[in-house]
Amino acid sequence: MKRGFAWLLALLSSAALRGGEPPVPPSPYGPLPTERQLRWHALETYAFVHFTVNTFTDREWGLGDESPAVFNPSAFDADQVVRTAKEGGLRGVILTAKHHDGFCLWPSRFTEHSVKNSPWKNGRGDVVREMADACRRAGLAFGVYLSPWDRNHRDYGRPEYLTYYRNQLRELLTNYGPLFTVWFDGANGGDGYYGGANEKRSIDNRTYYDWPNTWGIVRELQPMASMFSDAGPDFRWVGNENGIAGETCWATLDMTKPTRYPGGGSAGLNAGERPGTQWLPAECDVSIRPGWFYHASEDTAVKTPAQLLDIYYKSVGRGADLNLNLPPDRRGVIHENDVKSLREFRRLLDLTFAKNLAAGAKLTASNVRGGAEKFSAGRVLDGKRDTYWVTDDAVTTPELVVEFGAATTFNVVDLREYLPLGQRVEAFAVDAWRDGRWEEYAAGTSVGNRRLLRGARVTTTKVRLRVTQAPVAPAIAEFGVYAEPVLLDAPTIVRNRQALVSLQASTAAVVVRYTTDGSEPTADSPLFSAPFPLPRGGTIRARTFSAEGERAGDTATRRFGVSKARWKVLSPVGDGRVKESPRQMIDDAPASVWRAGKAGPVEVTIDLGEALTIERLSYLPPGEGGARGVVDRYEFSTSVDGKTWTPAAAGEFANIRANPVEQEVALHGPVSGRFVRFVALHALDDSPPAIAEIGVIGR
Repeated sequence: MKRGFAWLLALLSSAALRGGEPPVPPSPYGPLPTERQLRWHALETYAFVHFTVNTFTDREWGLGDESPAVFNPSAFDADQVVRTAKEGGLRGVILTAKHHDGFCLWPSRFTEHSVKNSPWKNGRGDVVREMADACRRAGLAFGVYLSPWDRNHRDYGRPEYLTYYRNQLRELLTNYGPLFTVWFDGANGGDGYYGGANEKRSIDNRTYYDWPNTWGIVRELQPMASMFSDAGPDFRWVGNENGIAGETCWATLDMTKPTRYPGGGSAGLNAGERPGTQWLPAECDVSIRPGWFYHASEDTAVKTPAQLLDIYYKSVGRGADLNLNLPPDRRGVIHENDVKSLREFRRLLDLTFAKNLAAGAKLTASNVRGGAEKFSAGRVLDGKRDTYWVTDDAVTTPELVVEFGAATTFNVVDLREYLPLGQRVEAFAVDAWRDGRWEEYAAGTSVGNRRLLRGARVTTTKVRLRVTQAPVAPAIAEFGVYAEPVLLDAPTIVRNRQALVSLQASTAAVVVRYTTDGSEPTADSPLFSAPFPLPRGGTIRARTFSAEGERAGDTATRRFGVSKARWKVLSPVGDGRVKESPRQMIDDAPASVWRAGKAGPVEVTIDLGEALTIERLSYLPPGEGGARGVVDRYEFSTSVDGKTWTPAAAGEFANIRANPVEQEVALHGPVSGRFVRFVALHALDDSPPAIAEIGVIGR
């Protein structure tokens, strides 16, 4: 009865329109995007550029005591940085004009802690100016990151700092042309130099920056610049630094919750909230490397094209924008390894989306609003975001059949909503015609700016789009099906407890070739046939090749530390229960985690079983459980005899809350030792420290 009533309403509506009334668009639904946000949505991908004194000190977060003299790129080339972003298909660039260390990449009138006191260009350089000009020459949008936290300024934490911060904000907003975004980080307060005070300062994120009035400066001086923070006001953090949005990711958020302020927490940000009180879409920020700033030790840890593709489908393909970090090296250019991976990523995307296989197909819609051509199904194939197929108000679960006319193979489905009318679709499915009947190929929930469904290859003569849940008539702007080029998967690299390395391909139809010196594997590299020993560690790079050697896959890279087969944990001593065994921190199994029974400091002493030359030490935080147990302040020391200890390194694992990856600590120089001591001075949220793995890199 309900279905019949909906059909009757649709019939009456259509009849009225045929009587001469012009077709009327449906009423908007829920929170709506502004013109500023629509321009941001249209970018879809852009670059982050992290570049400051950290590049030269090998840190992720500077303490604020760095001398401007350390900033001295040997061959800074803004055009190369911007060109790399453009070749990767990125449509804008955000520069870290000032990170938490407080060093300014422009000659600010309000501080001496800037490029004007660096040896680069004899103090007459301006990185912000050169990047802004390079973006304009390349036709890319330009934006700036201005860290609210400043570990250098003496007044941070006091009312006077807000005046300083706003003065710098005005400099960036008025001197460098139009900005597409201003990016406000949520990291605020903690240990710092603070003009020589060397102390911890805390602030109330909710009130200290007087955000409404600080944001008002941006609205006044750059009205079309979208602003980012954990909670907007124009686009939000996705809640992680992996570049991955939720499988369901609404473009709306409930801004009445008390945690909705910069630095207020990540709960709800990954999936968004429906229906929400404000249009506040997600940005997925991720670095092409493990860290955000350039570190030479990560030159072989650049994300592969396949990894970048996976991130793309899980960010842009879930309605978010992708902010991909490309950190310049100490020369001041994007490293060759990053350039190579990004170019191949773009080539694969271009091959995939070069042809919409639905173009030219026959379309049949179960309903069209008023039967009007203006809202017909053909609008989903015209390549325009400002046209759309929409149904009569009473029809909220329509179907669209696409008949190819011949057998067609695809593995990617592309869908967009018409955003000015709001986010209207709540669930949908795509079917393929197989053996005389419909079979569901894929299904999803949120659509928004874009939804990409990537699955197994299927060959069919027709597909069907079904909107299965919507509170109002859906408005679909685009629909497409595409076929990715056939790719060879990168092999898996594993090492067992006996220090034997194995290289595993996903299919038997390929061969695997490898190197042990960090160089790129070629068709002439050694062929893997049996596990080989690697007791002292090193960098293994492996690549799959077709049997004929004509095609090659992505290169997998893994760096191993010294084998732990002979290691023993001397302290603390476990109580015999497996889940609390200290052995878990040296078992080469990241999923097993040792947790201390009390808050830090907690001391761990390890016998390596033999004297080694140690170059770097590492700590792997637990992979699950949020911040619980993640160590953020530490000390390392070494010993030859287990009695006399020599300090090796100490400091903080910067940004480990948002980016909980393995932390490597470089020693001042190679040291000899048989014993290693790790002191977990403090863990996030004052919780008991947890250790997934302790590692040694040396010889």
